[in-house]
Amino acid sequence: MTGLATVVWDDTLAKYDFGPGHPLAPIRVQLAMMLAIDLGLIQRENVTVVTPDVIDDELLLTVHDAEFVRAVRAASVDAAQVDIVRGLGTPDVPTFLGMHEAARAVCGATLAATRAVHEGRSLHAVNLAGGLHHSMPGAASGFCVYNDIAVSIQHLLDHGVERVAYIDVDVHHGDGVQAAFWDDPRVLTISLHESGRSLFPGTGFPTEIGGSSALGYSVNVALPPGTGDNDWLRAFHGVVPQLLESFQPDFLFTQQGCDSHAEDPLAHLELSVDGQRETYATLHQLAHTYADGRWVAVGGGGYSWVDVVPRAWSHLIAEVVDAAVDPATRIPESWRDMVAGRLGVTPPRVMTDGISPNVRRWDLGYDPASPIDAAVLRTREAVYPWHGLSADPYHGF
Repeated sequence: MTGLATVVWDDTLAKYDFGPGHPLAPIRVQLAMMLAIDLGLIQRENVTVVTPDVIDDELLLTVHDAEFVRAVRAASVDAAQVDIVRGLGTPDVPTFLGMHEAARAVCGATLAATRAVHEGRSLHAVNLAGGLHHSMPGAASGFCVYNDIAVSIQHLLDHGVERVAYIDVDVHHGDGVQAAFWDDPRVLTISLHESGRSLFPGTGFPTEIGGSSALGYSVNVALPPGTGDNDWLRAFHGVVPQLLESFQPDFLFTQQGCDSHAEDPLAHLELSVDGQRETYATLHQLAHTYADGRWVAVGGGGYSWVDVVPRAWSHLIAEVVDAAVDPATRIPESWRDMVAGRLGVTPPRVMTDGISPNVRRWDLGYDPASPIDAAVLRTREAVYPWHGLSADPYHGF
């Protein structure tokens, strides 16, 4: 599955920074990029590193309300200005000088990745600084000012792409992207996340299936706290491949938040780096199976800055550039020394958590008493009929 790949990065993306103590610290992405470089992933002959596209406010207005953009601009030059109604100045989204420009640059970075694939310069592309999936058309939310994902998907639609599949594996529901395309059957949004009963943003239930013009095109798999690798992967395989087969996307767009890890301080799922690596490999394969390989991946959540995010997202970059890293690979001492010197902590030694995920096949049995099987069945019953699919748990495997 080799092909040309684009990685988007520029140090200016670190300016999207809510300040000391905020979980969404730019060092998460910086450490991941540094590890990918030390692993030799960025320097491969098939990889092009590009900087963010320079965009104007008109592009933001394709998915955001004008009043909201004006409010962000105002807070960007005077951080004392808050607008709680529009989500600005909250603990999740504190205002800071230059916020408008920094958030717009993130959108430009994801657009650069998207255009590289859409225009045929690369087959896959990744922007780790992206993934701000909670931003709503008229309000910031959940650490997210502007919705870089929605901006890029709308760009694809506006430039002739007929069907975009969006898959969100962040531990939090991808509510902002769902809202942006709630009534648009050209976009299939699928989010696998911890149930809104136990985690922000409190949404993402199977009954959220889209607007009247797009019934069945918003898909939500709400997982119980404590879900680990094998059950998460079972849920994924119980829903995603069948919907992609039915939808036949022209383009696969994925949000790769790694806050589903057991060590993440903000959520309650129990995945390992190895389980997350398996999701990247599966999404890569699905891109080739259903979208002729056209795949854009962005970052997202992930708040175990040293032990999880750099390893997980280096595995993601490795998939994007067709250079999968053996989980047993030792982390370069150059990176470990840098982390120890800069942060005063002991970094991990290998690219694995020592777990070997094993997906429990659907054709070998369905357990209605299993919380995972029940969650999958609820999702299938809610959306499959709208796609002409059978919700029977044994059908289609």
